Amino acid sequence: MRHFDLVIIGSGSGNSLIDESLDGQRVALVDKGIFGGTCLNVGCIPTKMYVHPANLASTPERAARLGVGLRRESVDWVGIRDRIFTRIDAISSGGEDWRRRADNVTLYRERGRFTGERTFVVGDEEITADRFVVAAGSRPVVPDVPGVEQEWFEHGATTRPAWAHTSDTVMRIDALPASMVIVGGGFVAAEFAHVFASFGVDVTIVLRSDRMLREEDADVSARFTDLMARRVRLVRGTTVAEVRAEADGSGATVVGEDGSTHHGDLVLFATGRVPNGDTLDLPKAGIGVDDAGRVVVDAYQRTTAEGVFALGDVSNRWQLKHVANAEMRVVKHNLAHPDAMIRSDHRFVPHAVFSEPQVASVGLTEQEARDAGLDVVTAHQDYGSIAYGWAMEDDTHFAKLVAERGTGRLLGAHIIGPEASVLIQPLIQAMSFGLGAREMATGQYWIHPAMTELVENALLALDL
Repeated sequence: MRHFDLVIIGSGSGNSLIDESLDGQRVALVDKGIFGGTCLNVGCIPTKMYVHPANLASTPERAARLGVGLRRESVDWVGIRDRIFTRIDAISSGGEDWRRRADNVTLYRERGRFTGERTFVVGDEEITADRFVVAAGSRPVVPDVPGVEQEWFEHGATTRPAWAHTSDTVMRIDALPASMVIVGGGFVAAEFAHVFASFGVDVTIVLRSDRMLREEDADVSARFTDLMARRVRLVRGTTVAEVRAEADGSGATVVGEDGSTHHGDLVLFATGRVPNGDTLDLPKAGIGVDDAGRVVVDAYQRTTAEGVFALGDVSNRWQLKHVANAEMRVVKHNLAHPDAMIRSDHRFVPHAVFSEPQVASVGLTEQEARDAGLDVVTAHQDYGSIAYGWAMEDDTHFAKLVAERGTGRLLGAHIIGPEASVLIQPLIQAMSFGLGAREMATGQYWIHPAMTELVENALLALDL
């Protein structure tokens, strides 16, 4: 039985724990999946590399409003795909080779599970360690309905039919389908609907609820849903009852409980992700999980088991790379300084949806703030109310701020429109460092006529 100083489960943000500070220690890195984790290989990075050309491909529709005639002559899907993954696959394989060559790192590319306290089996080998870090990430989930087999979507599966996809596989298809059905209404559905619709695919989104992006502020969610419905076929209030594959292999039909049918050459299941902790036999190591299957951690990223930390999608509810990286930095410090640990700061976790339109958010929605019993004031500022918005002839997008009356404390910020993910950053900074809305608005210059005047005017519009 081999013993290590540290075992890290997961090669995403967990891989970044390994640096020169561990040179004198024996480290094991365990990951059966694609080396480098979700973000690099099947998540935020490749999806945004698709979103950018999708933005370019959808430019003619936006330009026409401004008197500029453009044409989208063609989309070279294979060229786009190969450009993206030639780069990403090289990073993934290069990172794996780098770890294999490290003198103090043993890389296990097999599935593993706990068998006891700080005892782990990888393949046929049992190993132990003084400390463990569980950073095993998450995976897509698909509806448990007739016509869909869960094993199709396991890593390395070879039996999946050509029409069935999740976000893990859809970016590597060989050709654009003529039509596709997306099941789900969250950020994955929103981003891929934008990509494929911009590339000329006939897209249908099947929603269980009445709105997309339901986790966003209600005003943002409603506006996004209305705007997306102008670009794709949006089927609302429909729960999937079964999926019927075509006998000739030409796609499948999604059948709703109401009897409605929706055919696509490709079906993308964008119905959420679940943490991978359930694959590790965590209870045998004394590692607690909550009702959602997430590893329970304290503010120092410690699990309920002595000497075991956790980070990233396997333990937090946000499933965001910037959160996993922040937690990784906390764990790295705490591993090196057990007598002077630091805490994770999850007070103001922002996120963005890179669709069309773009959405960004931080803090409380209006409803959450009111439910918390706070004295709430809101401001709604249209892009079209500022000079840059006039230049864009924007009549659909806005910023919404939520603040506490009297104190001017910002509680939340929600933006839907061009460059929302950039525009929200000064508001994240203000909330993180305790800068009040009025002080932020009046205590600095705002470049005119830049798009950031949207933020300035929204702050000034708060009736504090």
